[in-house]
Amino acid sequence: MQISKRRFTQMLAGTSFGVLTNSVFASVAAPELGVEYKLLRQPQALSGDIGKKIEVIEFFAYYCPHCYALEPVLADWVKKQGDKIAFKRIHVLNPGVESQQKLFFALDAMGKAEELHLKVFEAYHVKRNRLLTDDQVRAFIDTTTIDKTAFNNAYKSFSVLTKQGRSSRVMADYEIESWPTLVLDGRLQTSPSMAARGMGRVTEQQQNEAVLPILDFLVNKAQKEKASKA
Repeated sequence: MQISKRRFTQMLAGTSFGVLTNSVFASVAAPELGVEYKLLRQPQALSGDIGKKIEVIEFFAYYCPHCYALEPVLADWVKKQGDKIAFKRIHVLNPGVESQQKLFFALDAMGKAEELHLKVFEAYHVKRNRLLTDDQVRAFIDTTTIDKTAFNNAYKSFSVLTKQGRSSRVMADYEIESWPTLVLDGRLQTSPSMAARGMGRVTEQQQNEAVLPILDFLVNKAQKEKASKA
């Protein structure tokens, strides 16, 4: 049986696990469409005013342990991109955790989502505040220094309820079936689980590291295609 150069590289990485770093082991030299990433059936409109930047959206949930595990890896990658990308997050809708989504949308409306992002994760996964009720959300907010009245107004606002009401449609448009999932340039979708396809058994950390070169590849791909259209 003939073994492709790509497959041989993956096999070699597997046999050299003891001497290679996780990031090298998890890397993919030439990401393939339909394997490590996919194209959305219908490209989505980009956020306004991003210029030459490449839009990167993370679909996540605060209760999701895989999103929590990805957070430090992704945050470091985003920081290194600088002005190359316009990064934003969208909290997915799932029955029973509507209050967590409202919490995110309210913080985002106040411009506090990034500042408190990790603290919300820690409230759920470390401090065991499940954030499943309005009272639990308020208990979390009480531990912060943000304006409580402004938060309560945002939390109950029509705009937050409207965003929550549109969530199912947004998730369908972006073809979100699991999370964390990332969409670049409104059309290129990948995730840690997609990045690690064909790599055999890997740890979650290796899986999360595997998505970074895929993201780099997709950012470069989108930049080149945007430049060619200019």
